[in-house]
Amino acid sequence: MSSTPTDEAPHGGTAIDGSVPPPGCPAHAGAAAAGREDVVRLNSPEHQSDPMGVYEQLRARYGPVAPVLVEGDLPAWLVLGYRENLEVVRTPNRFSRDSRNWGSWNRGEVDAESPLLPMLGWQPLLAFLDGEEHQRLRKAVTDSLNQLDRRGVRRHVTRFANQLIDAFCAEGEADLVGQFAEKLPMLVMTQLFGIPEEYGPRLTEAVLDLVRGTDTAFESNEFVVATLRQHIERKRRQPGYDIGSWLMEHPAGLSDEEVVQHMRVLLAAANQNTTVCISNTLRLVLSDPRFRASLAGARMTLPDAVEQVLWDEPSTMVCPARWAVGDTQLGDADIRTGDMLLLGLAAGNVDPEIRPDLSVPMHGNRSHLAFSGGPHECPGQDIGRAVTEAAVDVLLTRLPDIHISVPDDELVSVSTWLSRHLTALPVQFTPKQPAAVAAEPGTGTPGPEASAPGAALAVPPAAPSAPAGAEPPGTTEAQAHPSTPPSAVAPAQAAGAPPVLTPRRPSLWRRLVGRVRRRG
Repeated sequence: MSSTPTDEAPHGGTAIDGSVPPPGCPAHAGAAAAGREDVVRLNSPEHQSDPMGVYEQLRARYGPVAPVLVEGDLPAWLVLGYRENLEVVRTPNRFSRDSRNWGSWNRGEVDAESPLLPMLGWQPLLAFLDGEEHQRLRKAVTDSLNQLDRRGVRRHVTRFANQLIDAFCAEGEADLVGQFAEKLPMLVMTQLFGIPEEYGPRLTEAVLDLVRGTDTAFESNEFVVATLRQHIERKRRQPGYDIGSWLMEHPAGLSDEEVVQHMRVLLAAANQNTTVCISNTLRLVLSDPRFRASLAGARMTLPDAVEQVLWDEPSTMVCPARWAVGDTQLGDADIRTGDMLLLGLAAGNVDPEIRPDLSVPMHGNRSHLAFSGGPHECPGQDIGRAVTEAAVDVLLTRLPDIHISVPDDELVSVSTWLSRHLTALPVQFTPKQPAAVAAEPGTGTPGPEASAPGAALAVPPAAPSAPAGAEPPGTTEAQAHPSTPPSAVAPAQAAGAPPVLTPRRPSLWRRLVGRVRRRG
């Protein structure tokens, strides 16, 4: 998108030709925002402290579609109804993903340095395209993701989860957000993308900053892109068994820049969404007595718990965005050409029209909006589920008596305009020796070089600004594909082939089920 202002006045005011946005149009609300205290801003303190409460107030006042303002007092419609959300995502001929249709941008209302642009500014990516070009790029992404061996994904989760647990298990207490949930997804994703492990921590910080749309979002975006460009240059010379290599090799013929940008989007979505999902699932598992009773009684599995969380606390509360390609109506709202619509996934999931009683469990029901829907439905949702389930399983197996150490009302969550996440989840448990220390020779447990926390959390290079074509620091093929302990892979495994797992310790859930069956 160009940032050159047009001849029209900013923020939906009167244009040079004297025209004024019609009443009822969100642009009209934007024009009067300075004097209207009742206009809901998604960056307001009220929304940050109680987003679900704000959504219910909007639903009561406007129905399933409500006018709101985003950063810069830019107007939008927030879709609150379950059916209305599905109507938007399933009719791209009415509501396009192409942000070049954005009326506020075309009227020159969006500042060139707006923190919204990393998320909303048009780019030649599948997330901003419809039709045949979208199908070409999405097929490359979905085909590459589908090549992942699910057992291999769990192997990476188990490995890194154990490393992180080893770092705090001797203390008897930990913060499961800062010391576990926020670190694990990116460490796993670096392996799935073939990225060297030492880039994980810095990429995690930059991706979180990018998604949250802070004042440094542009700098964070530049760091992520520069790091991925160097990585792709190396992968062109040394392809491997990873998503980055598969994207480059796909028959769709993606350019290097298309590969880089799609990897950036996948990293941002996977890290943020999976971090929040792990945190919220751990909170449910450790605080809700109904879950623990059901787990012991073999009536609720970890997958059930994850789906319940996706209904009640989806990782993305508000999903940007769609733009109206013509005048239309949605719910009771008159939508004008170029209006931006934000998908209220969290609000749609609790729509009284489909969930009149929120206390009723949603076990086994995957019809929530947590991953959006339609042609742009999240292609990596099954990987996110697998990472979350494996992470929680490993933690409960290693620390079976773990419990939250503060009252529930002392747990603090913070919200952005897109998501809400726990700031900390303090827990206590019986101190344990790290697995590498406790293991006896010959048991097959990875030694200190494989499971020491520093192996995964090494400090990466200070900046990804090496000259074009130069080898990024610490990016040998061995580091990009660290050797797996012999005990975890069958001896006959061929080089470059997906790992073959040996039997692992039964999960906590399976052991509990076994106890119940034996008692019966």
